[in-house]
Amino acid sequence: MRLGSRNDAVLLGGLTVALFVGLSSRIGRLLDYAHDIDHATGLQLLPALVILTGVFILHLVRKRQQLNSETRQATARVEEMERLVAFSQALARSLDLESIKGAVTEHLPMLVPGRRVWVASAALSIDEPEEGDLATLRFPLAVAGTSLGVIGVPPGRPLLEQERGVLVAAAALLAMSIKNAELFREVHENSVRDPLTGCYRRAHALEIMDGELRRARRSHLPLSLIMFDLDHFKAINDRHGHLCGDAVLAAIGQRMKTVLRGSDVKCRYGGEEFLVLLPDTPLAGARRVADNLRREFEEHPLLWKDTSVVATASFGVTAVTPGEDNSTAIIDRADAALYRAKQQGRNCVWLDESSYVAG
Repeated sequence: MRLGSRNDAVLLGGLTVALFVGLSSRIGRLLDYAHDIDHATGLQLLPALVILTGVFILHLVRKRQQLNSETRQATARVEEMERLVAFSQALARSLDLESIKGAVTEHLPMLVPGRRVWVASAALSIDEPEEGDLATLRFPLAVAGTSLGVIGVPPGRPLLEQERGVLVAAAALLAMSIKNAELFREVHENSVRDPLTGCYRRAHALEIMDGELRRARRSHLPLSLIMFDLDHFKAINDRHGHLCGDAVLAAIGQRMKTVLRGSDVKCRYGGEEFLVLLPDTPLAGARRVADNLRREFEEHPLLWKDTSVVATASFGVTAVTPGEDNSTAIIDRADAALYRAKQQGRNCVWLDESSYVAG
């Protein structure tokens, strides 16, 4: 049971009353005796006793106030720690920057109630600083000596020491969470991309293609597909070695980045065969893109050990018909057109006949 509680005060008051009632006659005799001593000796025992009693009562009152203040402070610290733990748990569940932003927006303002708090970072910005916030108090977001941004608190009432401590801890947690999200994104990118060409692997590209097919059905926008295969790639490996072949594939990946849009889906479908998905692009546009790629490959040979290695490609192009959702059928059409391009002598573009007639 806590000392100085309300129950203790009631109990003490009851005992005092009971003792006074029970010992009232003796207390009266004690007071008479003290009065006689005062007359006999010239002492002032009764006033001293009153003063001593008053000092003792004052001491008890101040002690109780101190206990109440310490209790309030302890309660406030517990509440601060609970809010900080909730913030930490929300960040731990966030594996991407969008989720982190949601956790910060929800929890960070509660760490310093009544004060506006903003975050400025290259990866994450929340309630960015205003022109009048130049004198703001800043708490750096840093991991292993690398700065990732700051948490800022605009001018206002001075922050309490414990509030500063909470924001320092929050900055450390947020910095670590941002770094973890960046590492997670990097690991994810490495798992879905071919390290040699930088293109998506087949499985991930097919997932994206399914999503683009659904979007095309909803928006009624065109969608086209290109498949191409490097011509006589085995001969390049046989003549110049597999390291040269790898260099050719890497160069093809770079050339694709040069020609294609950021929204175009680039995929290494297998070996020296590639797939390109072109959102919002009709058949005629896809044909132009394929021809641009063909010329880019032909006109930029790879220099390998003082030898110019020319890698050309054959292209098959098809368009998605309205409402079509069978990715396998679409790829089969593009692959058939690619086969026809090879039959026509390679280093050329061939359109899927059904798409051409539909177009």
